[in-house]
Amino acid sequence: MQHADNIALPSRSARLGAGIARWAKGATAIPRRDPFAFAGLVLYFAFVLIAIFAHSLITHEPREILFDTNYDLARNLAPGGDHILGTTYSGRDIYSQLVMGTRGALVVGVTAAVCVVSIGTVIGLISGYFGGVTDTILMRLADIALGIPFLPFVIVLAAFLNPSQWNVVLGIALLLWPQSARVIRAQVMSLRERAFIEAARVTGAGPWRILFVHIAPNVLSLSFLYASIAVGWAILTEASISFLGFGPSDSVTWGYMLQDAYASQALGRGQYYWFVPPGLCIIAVVVAGFLISRGYEEILFPKLKD
Repeated sequence: MQHADNIALPSRSARLGAGIARWAKGATAIPRRDPFAFAGLVLYFAFVLIAIFAHSLITHEPREILFDTNYDLARNLAPGGDHILGTTYSGRDIYSQLVMGTRGALVVGVTAAVCVVSIGTVIGLISGYFGGVTDTILMRLADIALGIPFLPFVIVLAAFLNPSQWNVVLGIALLLWPQSARVIRAQVMSLRERAFIEAARVTGAGPWRILFVHIAPNVLSLSFLYASIAVGWAILTEASISFLGFGPSDSVTWGYMLQDAYASQALGRGQYYWFVPPGLCIIAVVVAGFLISRGYEEILFPKLKD
């Protein structure tokens, strides 16, 4: 026991900083070695830049109804001139809607991803470390969330709480956290038996200090991995909700553009320049999340390098 009393652990800030530094070093090294992760990050970075400078990139107000020089409604114009991607049936500029839709998509995607990963990480940490009744209750809640049909739940929630991007985020956060929570819980159950955790207990560290200072930095890679996947899922969900007519009508998103094109029978008119660009953008964001997660699996499973 005398030897145990002499064990000196690094300070709280030092250990937390070291854990984050190790994770950051591995995280930043992956894109340089894995072309898939690099491509995913480049795609995300491009969309982020477009979202930030959206107001400088658009040529018209996205919801403005435009008229030609003869004061006729500028509807169904082909790409060219002042309208890079043409105009909609209602006389709105498609290019401006596409650019501004990037901001709406990323706001929903990033916000939902942060909520999903935050909830999943905290619940996974608590459930995996404390176990017992706490673990049983939290995992049963996870089973209930997994058993609820995802898209119908978000549709009903959006219908009852009025169509809004934030209600879509709420629905995503309520149902998508179990995936990350279960994986993080399994990792925590392994970490809590390690020697450095036993040493922390011997020196008098409390359970919450152990949980968030000693264990949490070691599961940050998992949280980042699920965050990159959740961004794509959130944007895809928002697009589906808007396409079905349950999205917000006061903002422009890629899903809103697809719904508007569908209602206006753009396919029948051969207006591919209306619905193909937002569809490709949705695909690109989802694929970017997959590419990033594929590359960063090396952090979690080093044997995949072989």
